[in-house]
Amino acid sequence: MTVSLPAYDRSRLSPGIVHIGLGNFHRAHMAVYLDDLFNLGLDHDWAILGAGVREGDARMREALKAQDCLSTVIELDPRGKSARRVGAMIDFLPVEPDNAALIAAMSRPEIRIVSLTVTEGGYFIDPATGAFDPTHPEIVADAGNPHRTVFGAIVAALKARRAAGVVPFTVLSCDNLPGNGNVTRAAVTGLAALGDPALADWIAANVAFPNGMVDRITPATGTRERAMAAAFGLADDPVPVTCEPFRQWVLEDRFPAGRPALEKVGVTFTDQVHAFEMMKIRILNGGHATIAYPGGLMDIEFVHEAMAHPLIRGLLDKVEGEEIIPHVPPVPGTDLGAYYRLIVERFSNPEVGDTVRRLCLDGSNRQPKFIVPSVRDALARGAPVEGLALVSALWCRYCYGETDSGAAIAPNDPNWDRLVALAREARQAPARWLEGLPDVYGEVAREARFAGAFTRWLGALWSEGTAACLRRYLGA
Repeated sequence: MTVSLPAYDRSRLSPGIVHIGLGNFHRAHMAVYLDDLFNLGLDHDWAILGAGVREGDARMREALKAQDCLSTVIELDPRGKSARRVGAMIDFLPVEPDNAALIAAMSRPEIRIVSLTVTEGGYFIDPATGAFDPTHPEIVADAGNPHRTVFGAIVAALKARRAAGVVPFTVLSCDNLPGNGNVTRAAVTGLAALGDPALADWIAANVAFPNGMVDRITPATGTRERAMAAAFGLADDPVPVTCEPFRQWVLEDRFPAGRPALEKVGVTFTDQVHAFEMMKIRILNGGHATIAYPGGLMDIEFVHEAMAHPLIRGLLDKVEGEEIIPHVPPVPGTDLGAYYRLIVERFSNPEVGDTVRRLCLDGSNRQPKFIVPSVRDALARGAPVEGLALVSALWCRYCYGETDSGAAIAPNDPNWDRLVALAREARQAPARWLEGLPDVYGEVAREARFAGAFTRWLGALWSEGTAACLRRYLGA
């Protein structure tokens, strides 16, 4: 089994990007696109300087520095796995409490893009309003200029560039959340405004925050993934990345300081990012949420196993076909039916080994983004919501902390204790779940059609079990 290596001289690369958050997704997505571009002999002044602001980033730095910042990426095609060593990153900055090295690197004129993958929950969003939360303790602390958050470091670097007369870099979010560029702008300007309103105004007027849609299923790394790397002769790599063959990146073309020619390696530049984004969030991420909780309750470990279960697959097909896809606006050059069929193929890939538990993670943050908007649109149009109400009831039942078989479910949400308490109250009083999560459901909780369907399904889940409820929903 061979491993593809960079076809370019890495010693001749120079940095143009600082990327914050070197998790699996970044190394299987943005870094791969840049590696492809460098392999064409293009844009070698756009290499990546890796960075992080959390304790786990220091461990990743140690692992990657030990292998000259090369990342192993294994594509899990059912027709045969392939491995490559991705060389787009040339250094990993020290991870420090005050982010001094990070701020210094971002202040350098040759750094023209600062990109980040800090997870959907890393943007200090108030769940009740969907807006930046200036009262979050970490933000309040950073307003005093310790620069410990990613946004504090970005603000400090932009302030230094303004003072030096250096053109500001573009800030590029690569996280999977609606309007990620707009959300990032709100976080950066919101934090800046707490300590220096004039700087916040300058950032708003001069710094670009393009929106983008990113997509590639990238499981967490464990013993299975390390064994795959070992089979390719890379047993000494403690942090290999595995991923599906499919990848997609859609971006607004707003990079005043310049950008690499990513369109040459498959990136789509368009002013219709929001259309692509809604398609992906509603159909793919909403689909993940739809299969996750019945799979978890039925003690199914892997996503492809859930897809092979006729009741779960039937639930997905019916909910997508009747209650999600009808409310997704047209997307340029895209057939939504064909896109859904591709999603089914991707979810069903047995090589990926993606886990149901990973899909169940962080429902309190994902449900209001991936499921509730479809409920809201369906209600507004007088369309069916039975399936979506069942999906929501399955999430509530999962948060009780026990599968249908009685097996314990380990904590799987940042708000797990709160969710478990509400789920246990809801067993006898289903309305407590909807009323107790205004940050998730908002006004949808008060819609009689949705609330009534949720109440019926939650009661049925407790009295009959998951499989019986899926049969009833499918008319099977």
